[in-house]
Amino acid sequence: MPFNKQHVERARTDLLAALRLLDAHLLARTFLVTERVTLADIVVYCTLLHAFQHVLEPGTRAALPNVSRWFATLAAQPPVARVLAPPALCAAPPQYDARKFQDLNKKDSGDKKKDKKSEKKEQPKKKEKEESAAEPLDELDEKPKESKDPFDAMPKGTFNMDDFKRCYSNEDEAKSIPYFWEKFDPENYSIWYAEYKYPEELAKVFMSCNLITGMFQRLDKMRKQAFASVCLFGGDNDSSISGVWVWRGQALAFPLSPDWQIDYESYAWRKLDPALPETKQLVHDYFSWSGVDKQGRKFNQGKIFK
Repeated sequence: MPFNKQHVERARTDLLAALRLLDAHLLARTFLVTERVTLADIVVYCTLLHAFQHVLEPGTRAALPNVSRWFATLAAQPPVARVLAPPALCAAPPQYDARKFQDLNKKDSGDKKKDKKSEKKEQPKKKEKEESAAEPLDELDEKPKESKDPFDAMPKGTFNMDDFKRCYSNEDEAKSIPYFWEKFDPENYSIWYAEYKYPEELAKVFMSCNLITGMFQRLDKMRKQAFASVCLFGGDNDSSISGVWVWRGQALAFPLSPDWQIDYESYAWRKLDPALPETKQLVHDYFSWSGVDKQGRKFNQGKIFK
C-alpha cells in the first residue's frame, strides 16, 4: 500500500484528539473505571501499546501527562509485566523513508517469487516450515526478566523494616514510634521529608488523596525496604501534601530505578538528621497523623506506604 501523507496526518490528529479526551478523564482518576485495574484498563493499554512504542514521542507524551502516568502504572502492574515486557517508548517522531519503503517492497516481491518456486520443488518440507513458523510463539511464552531491587546492593544494617511495619500496624503510636527510634539504624537507613511542589493545583480532597494513592501504586516494588506516612492538610481548594519517608541507603532512592521515577520530581525532598529534635518531632507528627502544615492547616487525611 503506497504512503499517503494526508491519511497519516489525519490518523495522527484523530489519535491525539482521542488521547486528549482520555487525558481529561484521567485527571482525577488513577484508572479508567475504579481505583483498581479492570478489564477496561487492560484493553485500552493493549490498544495504545504500539502508539506509545512507535508514534508518541516524548514531546507528545509530555502534553498528555495523565495518560502517560496511567500507561506507566499499567506497565508496572505485576500481572501485566508477567505477560508483556516493559515497552521501549518512542524516542523521536516517526519519519517516512521512501527509499527504505521501496527496498522493503522489492524484498517482499522477491521473497514471494522465491516462495512460489520453492513450494513446487520442496513440497515434502512443508511440515518443517510450519514448525519453524511456530517458534516465535515460544518466545512470547517466556516471562520477562524481573528487574533487580536496587536496595539489595546496599548494606542491610540492623534495622528490620518488616518488624517495624508489623509493630506500627499492630500497636498504638505510643509504642510504635519509640520502637522505631530504638531500632533505627542511621548508618544504613535515612529519613526524608517530602513536600508536594504544586499545592495551588490541589482542588477536591478526594482528588488529592487519589494523587497519593496513585504514587504509592507506582512505587509498589519499593515497598520491601521503604516506609512512608504522607498526609493531606487543609480542605477543598486549600490544602497541601507532605510526608516523611524512610528507606535503606543514604541517597535519594528514586533515581535508582526507572520504575520509581514517575512522581518523585513533583515533590521537594529534604534529608533529615535523625539526631535533631526537629526530626523527632516531624516523625512523631507524621507517624501519628497529627499537627499542622507550614501554613497552619490542620491534618485532614493520611496514607501509609508499607
